Amino acid sequence: MSPDLHPPAESVVDRFLRYVRIDTQSREDQQTTPSTLTQWTLANLLAAELKQLGASEVTVSEHCMVYATVPSTLPNGARAPTVGFIAHVDTSPAVSGAGVTPVVHRDYRGGDIVLPGDTTQVITVAQHPVLADMIGDDIITTDGTTLLGSDDKAGVAAIMTLVDVLLRNPRLSHGRVRVAFTADEEIGTGIEKFDVPAFGADFAYTVDGSTLGEVSDETWSARLATVTFYGTSAHPGTAKGVMVNSVYAMADFLGRMPRDMLPETTEEREGFVHPYVGSLDVEQSTVKILMRDFDLSGLEAKENLLRRLARESQERRPGVMLRIEVRENYKNMKEVLGQHPNITQLALDAARRAGLTPYLKPIRGGTDGSRLTFRGLPCPNIFTGGHEFHSKLEFNSRRGLEKTAETLVHLVRMVAEQAGP
Repeated sequence: MSPDLHPPAESVVDRFLRYVRIDTQSREDQQTTPSTLTQWTLANLLAAELKQLGASEVTVSEHCMVYATVPSTLPNGARAPTVGFIAHVDTSPAVSGAGVTPVVHRDYRGGDIVLPGDTTQVITVAQHPVLADMIGDDIITTDGTTLLGSDDKAGVAAIMTLVDVLLRNPRLSHGRVRVAFTADEEIGTGIEKFDVPAFGADFAYTVDGSTLGEVSDETWSARLATVTFYGTSAHPGTAKGVMVNSVYAMADFLGRMPRDMLPETTEEREGFVHPYVGSLDVEQSTVKILMRDFDLSGLEAKENLLRRLARESQERRPGVMLRIEVRENYKNMKEVLGQHPNITQLALDAARRAGLTPYLKPIRGGTDGSRLTFRGLPCPNIFTGGHEFHSKLEFNSRRGLEKTAETLVHLVRMVAEQAGP
C-alpha cells in the first residue's frame, strides 16, 4: 500500500484467510437465491464488518446481496463518477468448499508444492510456470482436500481492504464508491437479483480475475443446450420388438462430439462444446452441454452442429424421439465495453501505478459483469492474483492479494482525478 496512507486495520491476507474458512459453496439443483444457506453466513459477516469500518448505506437484500457506500471526500461542488466494485461470496459446486484449511507456504524458494492433506495433490512448476515469478512470495494453498476459495474470496478481501483504507484515510481524495457482494455467481443465477438502479454506480469492476495484471473487457458468449432422447421401456424378458433404448442414441451422440472442439483440447480464443452432466435411462437420457465462443457466429455454428449430430443419432435409432432446448447464459461484454474504452483503461493504468505490467486478456468464462454490462452497468473484470480456480490445486499469494488491493486504491484515486465542477 502507498506509504502516504494509514494501513488497513487488518491485512488483506488475514481477511482472506478468515473468509476462505467459511463454507459458501453454491448448488445448481436449487431454485432459490441464494442456493445455499451457508452463503448468508459470509454475507451477514461482511455487512457487519462494513458497518464497523464506518461504511454507510449498508444493506443485505432478501437474495443475499450486500451493498454499501464509501461517501465522497471531494470538496463541495466537485463531482466524480460513482465507481463500483463487485465480488461474489459463493464458491464453485465442482469441488467441496467445506472445512477449508488454508496453508501458507512462506518465502517460497521454488519447486513443486505438495499439499499436506492429500500428498497426491501437487502444484507442479511444469504445469504452473507462474511459480517462477513467485520466488520469495508467501504462497497460499488449500491442504489438498478442498478448493481454496480464492474465487472469489480474494476479490471479497481486496474490496473490504479498499473500504478499510478509504475510511482510515479521510484526506484521500475520491468520489463516491459503491461496493457489493453477490450470491450464486458460480451457478450463473444470482446476478439476476442484483439491483442495478439501487446500486447507483456509473460503472463498476468485478474483482474476479486471475493472474496479476490481467484485466478483461471480453468474455465468452455462452449458451446451454439440453439434449434429451426418449425411448420406450419394457421388461427385458419380453422386450423384443417393443423396447426402444434411449441410452444407445445418447451414446452415439456423445461419441461423435468433435474432439478438437472440446474444452480439454482448446485454448486462447478457441470456443468449445462441453457435455458436463446428464442421466441415462431406457425411457429418457439427458445431457447438458455448454457452448462457448467469443463470436456470435461461432456460437451459432456450434449450436447448429449439436442439433445436426443429435438428429443424426436419432435417425440411427428408429423409434427414439428427440428434444433440444437451448437458452442463452450471457453474451460477450465486449459488445458494450468496446464503446467505453476509458473504463478499461483506468483499470490498466491503476495496475501500472501499483507496479504491475498490465495486459488485456479475454476471459475463457464469464463473470457477474457479463450480465451487468448488458443491464446498463459497464463492468470490466480485474485480477485477484489467484490460479487454478475450482480445483484442489487452487492457489494465491501474499503479493497477489496485496497488489490487487493496492490497484483498487489507485483506481479510486484515478477516478477522482476526473472530477469536475
